[in-house]
Amino acid sequence: MANVIHIITLFFLIIATPFPPPFAAAISTSNGGKKRELIELNGGPDDLVWVVQLSDLHFSVHHPKRAHDFREIVGPTLSFINPSLVLLTGDLTDGKSKDHLTMKQDEKEWIEYQQVMRDVIKRSGLNERIFYDVRGNHDNFGVPILGGKFDYFSKYSVNGKLQRSEKVNSVTIQTSKRKLLFVGFDSTISPGLRGPTNLFGHPTDELLTEISSELSQWDSQTSQPVTKVSYGHFPVSFSASSNSGKTLQDIFQKHSLDVYLCGHLHKKFGNNLKRHHYSNSKKLIQLNGHRTPPKNASNSLKADEFWEWEMGDWRKCRAMRVLAIDRGHMSFIDINFELGSKKTIILPTFPPDSRFTLSSAENYKSVTADPNFYGAVRALVFSASPIVSVLAKIYDTSSKNLIVVMDTPMTKLVGNRGDLYVAPWNIQAFEDPSPERYVLQIEATDIMGRSTVTELRPFSVNGIPAKLRWTWKEFFVMGCQWDSLYYPIISCFYFLMFSILLLPKIFLSLSKRPYTYKKFRASKGFVNGLAWIFTEFYNVRVVWFGMIVYLFYLVLCPWFYGQVFTEGTEWGYMTYRGWVLRLNDVGKVDFIGFPDVMVVVLAHLLVILPAIFAIMVLAAESGVYRDYLLSRLRKKNDDYDGQSKESVSRNNSINGRRWLRNFTLAVLLAICWKHSKNCVALMKAYDMNPMVHFPVYSLAIPMLLAYTVWKTR
Repeated sequence: MANVIHIITLFFLIIATPFPPPFAAAISTSNGGKKRELIELNGGPDDLVWVVQLSDLHFSVHHPKRAHDFREIVGPTLSFINPSLVLLTGDLTDGKSKDHLTMKQDEKEWIEYQQVMRDVIKRSGLNERIFYDVRGNHDNFGVPILGGKFDYFSKYSVNGKLQRSEKVNSVTIQTSKRKLLFVGFDSTISPGLRGPTNLFGHPTDELLTEISSELSQWDSQTSQPVTKVSYGHFPVSFSASSNSGKTLQDIFQKHSLDVYLCGHLHKKFGNNLKRHHYSNSKKLIQLNGHRTPPKNASNSLKADEFWEWEMGDWRKCRAMRVLAIDRGHMSFIDINFELGSKKTIILPTFPPDSRFTLSSAENYKSVTADPNFYGAVRALVFSASPIVSVLAKIYDTSSKNLIVVMDTPMTKLVGNRGDLYVAPWNIQAFEDPSPERYVLQIEATDIMGRSTVTELRPFSVNGIPAKLRWTWKEFFVMGCQWDSLYYPIISCFYFLMFSILLLPKIFLSLSKRPYTYKKFRASKGFVNGLAWIFTEFYNVRVVWFGMIVYLFYLVLCPWFYGQVFTEGTEWGYMTYRGWVLRLNDVGKVDFIGFPDVMVVVLAHLLVILPAIFAIMVLAAESGVYRDYLLSRLRKKNDDYDGQSKESVSRNNSINGRRWLRNFTLAVLLAICWKHSKNCVALMKAYDMNPMVHFPVYSLAIPMLLAYTVWKTR
């Protein structure tokens, strides 16, 4: 009997094991020497495609478990997901020393990446041509020239092996009803600087033109609808504009992109690193990530909108994304493998999540368009074991409780590419002005009795978008366009600093009134108080003048001089405008790494600003203490006795009044500690000696603070 059970179980496992994706051999078409790949899908489910995205693997010689887990989890998981494409969106290797301070290429990490990918492809049973990887900033640390000695991506990556040497690569998946165009690109800076000043994507005008060309390749060549997806490493918020001022957002909106997939920002910044881009979105700041419905319903179709979906990292979160395009409607699930592999993965494909819909898909409630599609709830179920039951549940949340309004079994459609389950429903019954009233949940049970349940997904058959609320960290990294904010931040800082250092000085010079602590106590007033504090501050003339000179130095002179590439004799100097390696052909200075240098510049400004305020506090406290001592000396003390208890008590009282100074000294120690950490990080990052390569940067602030402490003692 046991043998019979084993045979039956084996039979179910065999018939449930997915076959490799049945597609015609990848066809390369030429466009002026440019290779474009086309994959023709055959079999079912019809007009349904799903792909896998992985990002920020950070394979490291210091953390071998990342590669080990990738090999053990990803290969078997891909074998039962059976995707049409696998996209790896950058930071394939780590390129960092054990203390994370030295950032340059390590060939051992690239050899490991090549070996792991070879094993994953073999264990997945997938065709290696459906794997596409792109370069991230970590893969570009210290690479002086593409194709050179330290360009290990070209040597060891999947794209390199398959001779996809272009910075832009496209592949089209052809179904029976539509084309799905995927355009990937490498926007890393060239030459590749060592970190930390290698943080942003740098799409050039030439790269943007090439992306534009690839996105438009089917615009005039097909009568079928085209779904456009782009993928790269850097989010739009961390992508600089080109020399002509064009941006990725401009190109994406011009060509009616649907979704941009990226990485770079790890899950530590939040789970909702998604952003809806639209025509009048702000250049500098966008306050929320969700789509806002148009006021005029007749203008609901907006060709210049697209979604940006950043995904979590494999580095710590062991994240994988499955993205499905079901007759033009997009859905995705982000899977967390931190606790090990998953035996079953469920991805609802219809109705789509109301948080992530496009306005161009708002009319999907029209069942007359395709009753076979819109009249059913649909979900992909990927499993390593045979599935015995799938249930679709819809809850009504209007009463703040989960009330079941639909609970029905789903049936599997016949298909040889994957398992699609459907359940009929009355779509009109769920019309509601609230996009979050109804939520969908799918539950699947396999032959081993294991149950898997999806998250509760809101949906709206009216096409009304649900809100996607950012935390402050998510807004910080997704809602701010940092390349555009860099100069305004520096300008505001300098305006504030010179307002503190110069404007009150001019006012006090023109004023004939003396401002002292004694007069402030007598007349009070906000203006009198500020005038007295600035008077005390300006009395420390060396510090005041030294700060002015130092601020001009930071604008006019190099900050430090260091090695910018992995190895060799190529050194450069860094200014707030970027790195200077050499003069260009016409004898002018070329600045490289803007606005990447902001990670150094803004960090230093966060040292200078509190240092100035601490200096002002010390100066003001010194004035108060001086006034107190003078007032005590003027008093008669007929019974003065150096040994009397009253005298000892008086001296202790005097010393106790300096608690503010002691607190400020502790703050100064914290400032110096932070500054020293910055200096140590720069020393290791660019092989520098602080006394030789950046003496002004490293010593100016500590010396000014030390002089202030001595002067106000």
